[in-house]
Amino acid sequence: MVTQAQAASPARQHYTHREILEVMSGLMLAMLTSMISTSVVGTALPTIVGELGGQDQYSWVASATMLTMTVSTPLWGKLSDLFGRKLLFQTALGLFVAASVVAGLSQDMGQLIAARAVQGLGVGGLSALAQVILGDIVSPRERGRYSGYMGAVFGISTVAGPLLGGFIVDTDWLGWRWCFYVVVPFALVSFIVIQKVLKLPAVKRNTSIDIWGATTITASASALMLLLTFGGNQFEWNSFWTYFLAATALLMLALAVLSERTARNPILPPRLFRNRTFVLTGLASLFVGMAMFGAMIYLPQYLQIVKGLSPTNSGLMTLPMVVALFLAGVISGKIVTKTGKWKIFPVVGLLIVAIGLFLLSRLHVDSSEWLIGLDVAVLGTGLGLSMQMLILAAQNGSEMRDMASTTAGVSFFRSLGGAVGVAAFGAILTNRLKDELVELATAAGLKLPGGGSGFKLGSPAAIQQLPGPIKNIVLESFTRGLETVFMVGVPIALLGFVATLFLKELPLRGATTPPPEAKPLSKDDLVLAGLLLELVAQRIERANGERSALMTAVAKLAPADDRPERERARSVAQDVLRPTSRALLAQATPPQKDLVTGGITQ
Repeated sequence: MVTQAQAASPARQHYTHREILEVMSGLMLAMLTSMISTSVVGTALPTIVGELGGQDQYSWVASATMLTMTVSTPLWGKLSDLFGRKLLFQTALGLFVAASVVAGLSQDMGQLIAARAVQGLGVGGLSALAQVILGDIVSPRERGRYSGYMGAVFGISTVAGPLLGGFIVDTDWLGWRWCFYVVVPFALVSFIVIQKVLKLPAVKRNTSIDIWGATTITASASALMLLLTFGGNQFEWNSFWTYFLAATALLMLALAVLSERTARNPILPPRLFRNRTFVLTGLASLFVGMAMFGAMIYLPQYLQIVKGLSPTNSGLMTLPMVVALFLAGVISGKIVTKTGKWKIFPVVGLLIVAIGLFLLSRLHVDSSEWLIGLDVAVLGTGLGLSMQMLILAAQNGSEMRDMASTTAGVSFFRSLGGAVGVAAFGAILTNRLKDELVELATAAGLKLPGGGSGFKLGSPAAIQQLPGPIKNIVLESFTRGLETVFMVGVPIALLGFVATLFLKELPLRGATTPPPEAKPLSKDDLVLAGLLLELVAQRIERANGERSALMTAVAKLAPADDRPERERARSVAQDVLRPTSRALLAQATPPQKDLVTGGITQ
């Protein structure tokens, strides 16, 4: 007879609302600390570079984390399929804590950059696996009420990071090293909470790892990230390095496609790209990432350089965006849970993101703080309506066996979009700033140090100390450069809007077990249901290829894709019907305790 663990493991365990909130407390705490670690360095970086030296390596400190976070996201999802969600999530937490301690102990820029790269690996695992675990414990229909909280964590971290970094740097008895130490206690608490409350059933999985797929996907993404990060900065766009990195990215992408088509257990299964919902949500997430990260990285520069705000005050100015993001995410999630309708939210959300970016592009040197707060609130509302709903749509449109790959894939595209957005917007801002400095200085009859194009801006505090005429030119040039950056973000957000329009609103899957208040089934009913499901699964698997009403009905339970009806029906039989049948039979005939030995008998 099949053991209880083997029988019950593939079935979805029913969690109460309280149990879900307990698990989410650990997930959100881990995500909050990891995301804060990526944003806290922004305000502290000038101080760090001043102490450790290495001004030429300035950009690497920020880029290293984003690079490793982006390329590792799909790997964590796949590894969690092989070795378990809980183990991999705690591994990512441990990696993150160790790297944070090493970063705080760094004695030179090389050590700090290496530690930040390892930190990015941990952050990639935490951000991807938190969504995967949420998908494991909550059905799509019920997930809306919880997804808003997850989305709000990101928004809160974007404010808490700069605020915390500014406070720590300004506090003499702490120092910049505590920017890395401060997240360690929270990560340890999250580790303990997850260990105590997360009890996922052990599932026997194939343990083969797609080494070639991991290598080629990582190499392709890394080459693209390096090209976009350092192109036009560390080397000219028309140079050997540009063509070499572009060729490497394309070659590795082609090899990745070949590897994933032939691998036994691919990281990103090719069938995902035959799934219309996955492709469209991936594209929309790519554009959301570009618009979101581009705005969030460069908005604080406008507040600190143009408006002359301190790092702490500039962080406070983004509070309207965080509040709007949180409220939009929570309210839309509750509406989805109540109505089952989700498509309207990412469609409207991305349209509002485009409007918010357009409003930000209209800001000037003399714009009031009330106007800035209103504009960022509009942007936050759009992000809150769209970010988590795209993941929800992707998960709902995927098979259970592809839950981790789907979630990690969508997160990968959003992170990749963010990396592309930051690099591309940075290049746009730098080039526009140089041109505007030269043009405005020439019109005013002034000569800037370095001839305009070679003029070094310095820190925000240094810019505020410039002579009046030069200061006005710098502020106006920077404002015009940011205007271009935000205007470029508008059509990008609109592309995401178009992608969401073509999404098909598939009905949200409900929970597979009855709610606690429902009347429990008798043991005879459980056995009957289990045997019937097993019979249906056998009939489907033994079908000789001829179409039947039974096969058509079962095939409709699988997400719509390009696979033949027979293949879709067999996947439902193998992944849903048979595991559920075994779980029902195990529930009806629990193991008996041997009164003599005290052991478990079957």
